[in-house]
Amino acid sequence: MFSEVFLSGLSFAGYFASSVVCAVGAILVLKRGDPTRPDREAQMATLTLLALWSALAATAGAFSSYALLAETIRILATIWLLQKMFANDGRDESVRLVKPVVAALVFVELLQPVLMLIAVTGDSDAMVFQIAMAMRMLGATGALVLLHNLYSGAAGSSRLLLRSSAVALACLWAFDLNYYLLAWMGEKPPALLSALRGFAIAIIAVPMALGASNATQDLEFRPSRKVTFQSLSVLLIGFYIVAMLVVTQSLESVGGELSRFTQVAFLIVASLIALIWLPSKRLRGWLRVIVAKHLFAHRYDYREEWLRFTKTVSRGSNSDATLHERAVKALADITDSNAGLLLAPNEEAQLELVARWQWKSIEVPAIAAPYQLAGVLEENNYILNLDELRKGINRHGERAFVPDWLIASDDAWAVVPLLHYDRLVGTIVLGRPATHRPLDWEDLDLLRVAGQQIASYLAEQSGQEALMEASRFDEFNRRIAFVMHDIKNLASQLSLLARNAEKHAENPEFRADMLVTLRNSSDKLNGLLARLSRYGSGQSNASELVNLEAVAHGVAERFAQLECVELVRQEECPVHADPEALEQALIHLVQNAIDASAKGAPVYLDVTNDGMFGRIEIIDSGKGMTPGFIRSGLFKPFVSSKDGGFGIGAYEARELIRAMGGQLEVESREGLGTRFTIKLPKFDAERLSSSSNPTLQDEVA
Repeated sequence: MFSEVFLSGLSFAGYFASSVVCAVGAILVLKRGDPTRPDREAQMATLTLLALWSALAATAGAFSSYALLAETIRILATIWLLQKMFANDGRDESVRLVKPVVAALVFVELLQPVLMLIAVTGDSDAMVFQIAMAMRMLGATGALVLLHNLYSGAAGSSRLLLRSSAVALACLWAFDLNYYLLAWMGEKPPALLSALRGFAIAIIAVPMALGASNATQDLEFRPSRKVTFQSLSVLLIGFYIVAMLVVTQSLESVGGELSRFTQVAFLIVASLIALIWLPSKRLRGWLRVIVAKHLFAHRYDYREEWLRFTKTVSRGSNSDATLHERAVKALADITDSNAGLLLAPNEEAQLELVARWQWKSIEVPAIAAPYQLAGVLEENNYILNLDELRKGINRHGERAFVPDWLIASDDAWAVVPLLHYDRLVGTIVLGRPATHRPLDWEDLDLLRVAGQQIASYLAEQSGQEALMEASRFDEFNRRIAFVMHDIKNLASQLSLLARNAEKHAENPEFRADMLVTLRNSSDKLNGLLARLSRYGSGQSNASELVNLEAVAHGVAERFAQLECVELVRQEECPVHADPEALEQALIHLVQNAIDASAKGAPVYLDVTNDGMFGRIEIIDSGKGMTPGFIRSGLFKPFVSSKDGGFGIGAYEARELIRAMGGQLEVESREGLGTRFTIKLPKFDAERLSSSSNPTLQDEVA
């Protein structure tokens, strides 16, 4: 039998030890705690108030007015610490959904001083004591449930950082729950548990103080997985409380001091078992599988996972992070993996290292994996569980192709294929999470879908790179096409000249014309080389005063010896233009008209002046064009209605005329022929427009 003197001395020693340990812990947090942690002040305040409360309990008694008031304040401090722990790095909005629960706990605890005042002024001490103990039980139960949900919803790195402080708070509230429960049941504080309470607080203060010295990491709270899983947690705690009530009431029927000792011993053992068994990974994993399969709740909050995944892949969180590195990080974050590799097939389908994320220690050979492994992954869309391979499990015959460096690395955990339209664009090797656990069906499903999404990102980037590379050659290819088109025209003229020379070589006039044609062709070739920098750019040289009738007459004479090109009208028409570009455009259109007409059919040139514009019309009686071809094919490069045509002439003619401020119009009817009209502003009209518009004149000047 425990004497009152012994229990009183034991209680004093416990509270004195608790006061010293908590004070030392507060000093330790102040001196050696991580100064960058936002919950540092809350930890110091909690330990300081625990030391103050323990000192008051040792000197004045645990149920004195001062000690009870200090106890209320230290409970409020622990609630504040809980909120700061899981709203770290300024992310208070991340725990916005649980703020009503925190407010409710604070409100319940603030009622304790009111009950103390009622007890002082009234005669119902027993009823007030029962209500106070019931409200303390309610507060401890709510705090435990909140701690459980916040801790289970935190990221893996956060759990490692906050484990010591979370365990300390869980032990504190679990001890208080049992203490208040026994006090409520026995209608008075349990003597032995009251005597041991100080020692319990001293033990709990140690991990709380040590947890403050961990290095700060990026903390992120992910809201609760599913309401069903949280409800199940509350039901388990409620079942635990009911079971304790039944057992303790049964033990009380034994009677005597032995029953009280048995109750205390049972509660201590039950609390230890609950603290060891309930947070165990095996139990948590079993609960998650049961809930996921039968109550339609899942381990992952897929909405939050997908938002975080998309945010990681689509933005460059670090300026040096490439898309490949962000892709590895996005997939690794799903399973809380600390590192990862991205392997991609080369031209021979062998896997090579493309990027690594936080995995500098692993050595990857130049050929990371043979093409057979890429084939197995592509054919089966199978996620390799490397732990199973190490145990000899070989599902698709992949063991023969998995490289030895991957098997030998214990940190390598899984290989996720990235498939885009059933084609393997890469694989991601995930490092083992800090908390070791096996891959389950939910991991595999989520990783497979996320891998397909990453594959689409990588395929899109590859397509963009291919387009950029193709665009670099586009200008070059267009210029070469223009050159080939011009050379083709010159070659046609020279070939026709050679054929006519066989018939008219003895004619002096023909020889004179032939020399002129050869000289013009030579000049055209030299001019072609000089204009290479301009072809395809839509720009022309500096414009000058040009007579349209002179340009049209020169082109007509150029084709006169080769084809029937007639100048039917030539009105005087001065315009501002680049003579070389204008002649080049006119040659393209005339040559197209000749090619579209029957052999020997005439092509007419008509030069007119309407007062505002100078016009050159090129008229043929060829096959004509459909409206659809004029709208969508005539001025499109590399599209031609002629056999062996390049589709360049009309396009280049339009671009050259536009560069001179003119227009190219076309009218055509199938079976009747085509009319091209070049319109250029007249020199007089342009000068008149400039003089009547001072702003435009200043801009021209």
